[in-house]
Amino acid sequence: MKLYMRLLDAERDGADWREAVRILFGLDPDDDPAHCRSIHDAHLARAHWMTEQGYRELVRESQRKT
Repeated sequence: MKLYMRLLDAERDGADWREAVRILFGLDPDDDPAHCRSIHDAHLARAHWMTEQGYRELVRESQRKT
């Protein structure tokens, strides 16, 4: 969750995706830009999904357990 929030913060702040990949994933985008961009974009898409829809599933699951 923390990673997703940090990705969303970076996007909101206009951070370059390469900077986010270096800081959040510990990867060097100069080594394999396409792979690093793919990782960034996939995780960012998941972060958006979590904030728009996924949280509902988490709430439902937590309510079933109680």
